[in-house]
Amino acid sequence: MELMTLFHGSPQIVAHPFYGGGRPYNDYGRGFYCTEHIELAREWACSEEGYDGYANEYRFDGRGLKVLELSSPEYSTLHWLALLLEHRKIDLRTPVAQAGSEFLRAHYLLDAESFDVIVGHRADDSYFTFARAFLRNDVSLEQLTRALHLGDLGQQIVLKSPEAFKAIEFVETTVAPSAVYYPKRKERDEKARALYREEAARQGIDGIFLRDLLREEVTDLAGL
Repeated sequence: MELMTLFHGSPQIVAHPFYGGGRPYNDYGRGFYCTEHIELAREWACSEEGYDGYANEYRFDGRGLKVLELSSPEYSTLHWLALLLEHRKIDLRTPVAQAGSEFLRAHYLLDAESFDVIVGHRADDSYFTFARAFLRNDVSLEQLTRALHLGDLGQQIVLKSPEAFKAIEFVETTVAPSAVYYPKRKERDEKARALYREEAARQGIDGIFLRDLLREEVTDLAGL
């Protein structure tokens, strides 16, 4: 990771991000969640209709920091899902979902706190739909992996350590008008959901399902 420009979408101006802030039940735990794309930041800033947000811009020097790239070949979609299950609140109503959650955290959970920065999918409402469907055995791992790339929902860059927070510098902020960006946010989410429904409709008997993992019938997860 090198010198880069980051953006943080928020209902507030955030001139001084600090270590230890944020909610513990965000995707990857406490941290400062950013994107390289200002348009995504503006959409993320407008989470409620009628309330303008802010796209805060920063310079970030990630050189020398320990980075967890969840999209790298050494990790699978299951590593991403295990982190989600560890930090986010997901309704696990069925015995399979409960057993699957325990299995994934036991076998695929990474130590997020050992990294300075995490780069991975953003689990907004659409991505949560995908994850819940896999935990219900409604879609295969292959379908879940493809679904995570639908709708151009983007990845997030999360600052986790004191060293990472020392490397970020505020530049400026711009207003994200709700009248413009709240509809764009909804449109992007609806597009992702529609593409997901198309993907789910192609379900067959082939593929790796959660029940297969629980039965330990699958060992080769290359590319997933």
